[in-house]
Amino acid sequence: MTPADLAATVLTAARAVFVTRGLDVSLLPATTTVERPRNPEHGDYASTMAMQLTKKVGVPPRELAAALAEELSSLPGIKSVEIAGPGFLNIRLDAAAAGVLARDVVLAGKEYGRTDRLAGQRINLEFVSANPTGPVHIGGVRWAAVGDALSRLLRVAGADVGTEYYFNDAGSQIDRFARSLYAAAKGEPAPEDGYGGAYIAEIATAVQSTAPDVLKLDEPAALEVFRVEGVKLMFAEIRASLDEFGVHFDTYFNEKDLHDRGELQEALDRLREQGHIFEADGATWLRTTEFGDDKDRVLRKSDGDWTYFAADCAYYLDKRKRGFDRVVIMLGADHHGYIGRMKAMSACFGDDPEKNLEILIGQLVSLVRNGEPLRMSKRAGTVITLEDFVDALGVDATRYALARYSSDSPIDIDIDLWTRAKSDNPVYYVQYVAARTASVARQAAEVGLTRGEPDAFRPELLVHEKENDLLKALGEYPAVVGSAAELREPHRVARYLEDLAGDYHRFYDKCRVTPMGDEEITDLMRARLWLNDATRTVIANGLALLGVSAPERM
Repeated sequence: MTPADLAATVLTAARAVFVTRGLDVSLLPATTTVERPRNPEHGDYASTMAMQLTKKVGVPPRELAAALAEELSSLPGIKSVEIAGPGFLNIRLDAAAAGVLARDVVLAGKEYGRTDRLAGQRINLEFVSANPTGPVHIGGVRWAAVGDALSRLLRVAGADVGTEYYFNDAGSQIDRFARSLYAAAKGEPAPEDGYGGAYIAEIATAVQSTAPDVLKLDEPAALEVFRVEGVKLMFAEIRASLDEFGVHFDTYFNEKDLHDRGELQEALDRLREQGHIFEADGATWLRTTEFGDDKDRVLRKSDGDWTYFAADCAYYLDKRKRGFDRVVIMLGADHHGYIGRMKAMSACFGDDPEKNLEILIGQLVSLVRNGEPLRMSKRAGTVITLEDFVDALGVDATRYALARYSSDSPIDIDIDLWTRAKSDNPVYYVQYVAARTASVARQAAEVGLTRGEPDAFRPELLVHEKENDLLKALGEYPAVVGSAAELREPHRVARYLEDLAGDYHRFYDKCRVTPMGDEEITDLMRARLWLNDATRTVIANGLALLGVSAPERM
């Protein structure tokens, strides 16, 4: 019995009590929850149902709790119910009801943990979106890990998700990029406002390979070649590095397409229809201050050029036109001021900014070795890149390390910690359980121990304290997944996996699964093998949400 099953049972008992007492059943909540008490002596789970309902129905909480306890105690799977304090219900499950979860998890396999909490939501999730003027840097690496984990979580929670990478391939930064490539090709220093690093020389050389006569062209024509071919090459490199990192986007969207298709003008026209456009100083403005922005925003400058914000407006409208009812954008710490103007822009289009737009801000990341931050990249020169991160830690450790912390907290990633094969390395600690559960299953097969048919499973034999702790931990997984998706916090999954790993290690130390020597295979061993394999299932499912492998050997 999972916590969700037990919560439904509590609600069933409450309905029966209401009917018996002639109380208004419409006052019952649609759903409820149960929690694991901090002190195991207080039972397996606790419910506050009686205290939640007492004021609504005018019945003292302990009296209502007593009625609920009596009804619950009569239901299958409930061993006992005790009343504590002002009306807490402390519930203990019988061993069979608790133990059957092991079989359910194994049979569900990859489907275990899926919920419908976000069913019906169509979400566009944009993350990374680095400019195509250089490799993905350390901030983008964090969003690649967290964003991809979040997309997996949202899907498992029932949402229809489209992931998106936005290439800012229009504007002044592309001009500077082209000039930097041109300078490198001629053997000259980068322009004062240009881009440096070995990758610029590499791309310049690659452009010359595809266009050998580029330096014979006049400067404007040469710059156009470096612009077009350079962006194409940088774009391909970024996509390749993300692919190797296990991050694949449903859509790669180019800003230039918005300009070419006239979507900036379309957005302007839509905002004008809404009555939020005005002209001043020869420029076209959006009156965002009406919706809480600190100042109004220019969409088209007096010289006729569009602003970056105009492209933001057009891009948001494009997403909404594609049928996404919620636009989620993940941005770096230096974009905090972006929130107010984007929320106001959403309102100017007639949307509800709290419903239709969500902006997540991620804080800074440092890569540390020997207690000192790494500051220089081998290729980029001034920043640490995705390539540097993976070279230092590997894909699994990088993804786990970055997804393990709340994205609104700055973090230091210690290379020495995350590369050592010891239990203080969190990803090693969790992956070791994945490998150990696989090893136990192999050892069992070698001596002829199998789980047997599901109908022959004896869950009532799983009565050891460490078995019970492990079962309760496995039962929490769907709720962890659901809350992590709703709160946009993949780190909850990582922390749960570490707790689960601890519960498994304690189970492994106290509850032997396979027989020793000529010891006869028993039903208890078979039941423990179900529990072992259930743990393997949940560890693998959780790691998959983070984009991390669950090795069978280490």
